[in-house]
Amino acid sequence: MSTAPDEKKASQPNEKIWLKSYPEGVPANIGKLEHASVGALIKKACEDNASKPAYTCMGKTITYGELDTYGAQIGSWLQSLGLQKGDRVAIMMPNILQYPIAAAAVLQAGYVVVNVNPLYTPRELEHQLKDSGAKAIFILENFATTLQQVIARTEVKHVCVATMGDMMGLKGHLVNFVVRRVKKMVPDWSLPGHTPFKAALAAGAGKSFTMADVGPDDIAFLQYTGGTTGVSKGATLSNRNILSNAAQNHVWLEALKRKEKLPDQLVYICCLPLYHIFALTVNAIMGMDQGAHNVLIPNPRDIPGFVKELGKYQYHVLPGLNTLFNALLNNEDFRKLDFSELRLTLGGGMAVQRPVAERWKELTGCSISEGYGLSETSPVATANRFDGDGEFTGAIGLPLPSTDIDIRDDDGKSLPLGEVGEICIRGPQVMVGYWNRPEETAKVMTEDGFFRSGDMGYMDETGYVRIVDRKKDMVLVSGFNVYPNEVEEVAASHDGILEAAVIGVPDEHSGEVVKMFVVRSDPNLTEEDVRNWCSDKLTNYKRPKYIEFRDELPKTNVGKILRRELRDADLAKTA
Repeated sequence: MSTAPDEKKASQPNEKIWLKSYPEGVPANIGKLEHASVGALIKKACEDNASKPAYTCMGKTITYGELDTYGAQIGSWLQSLGLQKGDRVAIMMPNILQYPIAAAAVLQAGYVVVNVNPLYTPRELEHQLKDSGAKAIFILENFATTLQQVIARTEVKHVCVATMGDMMGLKGHLVNFVVRRVKKMVPDWSLPGHTPFKAALAAGAGKSFTMADVGPDDIAFLQYTGGTTGVSKGATLSNRNILSNAAQNHVWLEALKRKEKLPDQLVYICCLPLYHIFALTVNAIMGMDQGAHNVLIPNPRDIPGFVKELGKYQYHVLPGLNTLFNALLNNEDFRKLDFSELRLTLGGGMAVQRPVAERWKELTGCSISEGYGLSETSPVATANRFDGDGEFTGAIGLPLPSTDIDIRDDDGKSLPLGEVGEICIRGPQVMVGYWNRPEETAKVMTEDGFFRSGDMGYMDETGYVRIVDRKKDMVLVSGFNVYPNEVEEVAASHDGILEAAVIGVPDEHSGEVVKMFVVRSDPNLTEEDVRNWCSDKLTNYKRPKYIEFRDELPKTNVGKILRRELRDADLAKTA
């Protein structure tokens, strides 16, 4: 028997109805933080686990003790540059050993990490460096040519360039030769006055390092995320934000430990990029807090190479995306691996599809625990139980400890259980705000401290949250946010394009891909012209996979393009 709408119980956050679905022994709140800063957490982890492996990449392992030493050396070098506490330092690297070393150094020296996608175009990189006001950057030489094109228009004064082989001893020379000469992955570049990564290590080794006095409310990371205005914004994440989310996930993991015995040192597979908030918090910060061993995968898109690496380890925790799980399941060699030690598969970044989850459980014996969050929430806000019964729920889980979820209508009113509204989040992991954008911050933060996610969903009577749609027009490509305004702005800068509109369309490999509708001002404009224009200015996942020319675009009476109408028409054609 259905409940009449006026009899439904409102999902007021102060009722915390989700607590009745919590694992036994998990507290409602995380309590006092153990560390004052992320840098302090890393330092303690290195001291407590000095002889244990911390990170492995391409067969080379560094221990926690070595991470501590290398981090102090790079930190000393940074402090010798005259940077001030709170200055921003960019890191533009894939998953290589230099990333955790540089991040540890920046955080312990009292600066702010600005994470940068290495695949950014010059336009995207310039915006992020200028917006953050970064004074220094660590970059892999493979991407140095991008920095070369824009550095003169930024505040960056200090450049540290790494090579793939820096941390690999004699093997590193061979690695660099293959990367540079055989695979030709390093375009010519010139950055006068730059410091090689190994030179920075050597310079720092001759200096003393002093841990900066950093507190919970000091900024730790600027995590850039797509903006509805067409430019990305820096989610300002404090040390408290990151430490809280690591603690929230930790107590969730404790429930799994109570259910089954876990090894003394967990092995995490880090195939998601550390510059992305998911791997940053779950792999790096949470992993180090547990003294875990992270196996870094520089290029997870190379599925055969990725599978070959997986075959070398007995691993226990594997965070990933639906698209990655699907690709692995379709690889014959992956299906031959030993999954006996896999204890936890974490799905995030995009919706996990039920068929993929069911196939994963059948093959590996380990269910996928789906979670939900955003860069603005450090990132995890809700998660399914890690100690569950193995059944895929299709929900994004329960609010984590110290987290409130409220479902609200457009007027900010709490909605009854079961009714769809905007998912609003309050908790210690919610960002301080958008970097230097108070007006944008005010748009997403409510007076009572909730972050308006822009995602539409509902909470059921057991406290589980389910997403049904996105309020924003964001396109989610393999877990990465693509905002239509940015892509449309690039398209509109072409002389041959009068108007452009972007939507997301389903894709079996990446969840969604970008489709662009174009009204031409030049009748001779071709699809190839549009693709070439976009490829020069947008990262690969933001580029339109499909292009459709139209004589006009649907609009409101005030001239706003109706993307939803375009989506509906596109769905009707494919139905």
